[in-house]
Amino acid sequence: MKPVLVTYATMAGSTADVAEAIAAELRAAGLPVEVAPMAAVGALDGYSAVVAGGPMIMGWHRQAAGFLRQHRRDWARLPLAVFVMALSLTATAERTVAGVPVFVDEQLPRPATTGGLRWRQRYAQLGRYVRPIVAAAGPAKPRSVGVFGGRMEYGRLKPWAVLFVMGVIQAPAGDRRNWEAIRAWAAGLPAALGLAVEPALREMAVA
Repeated sequence: MKPVLVTYATMAGSTADVAEAIAAELRAAGLPVEVAPMAAVGALDGYSAVVAGGPMIMGWHRQAAGFLRQHRRDWARLPLAVFVMALSLTATAERTVAGVPVFVDEQLPRPATTGGLRWRQRYAQLGRYVRPIVAAAGPAKPRSVGVFGGRMEYGRLKPWAVLFVMGVIQAPAGDRRNWEAIRAWAAGLPAALGLAVEPALREMAVA
């Protein structure tokens, strides 16, 4: 069976940790997996599916969005799932965006203010995050999108990113990654991607 590719773009390294956690869940399900940064990925012919991730600061990571656009033709035949690391999300009941099911880390959303949304809260709505990602992959759509809390370390970000986070997002430093939620989403990926796992491979992964 061809391996699943888990690939990522990152600004400060924390998305790479999430990619490894997702890969571990897929391996536990009995799937062969390769993990690689997007900059190291070429043709996708050797993979059975792709899980692509990146952080959300002033939009989804430019390299991650470019990766989806670059391989648009591949998504017509190759199942795709996407994960997003965010520092802020406005709470809504929305769990489907542009026809794509979205898994949201329930520890991430912040309640909206009464009397209407402020600009910052409108910016951090689920649809504003996910619709450009779906459009970048189009016309085919991701099978699933996972949105999770990220890690903020001002000293590891570029100055423009620090100014944006402090002035617009207003997110304090800290690690908001919810590993339980990340593993739960990853555990559902074999079914979402339509990947059948041979019983023998599952037994080998558990052993």
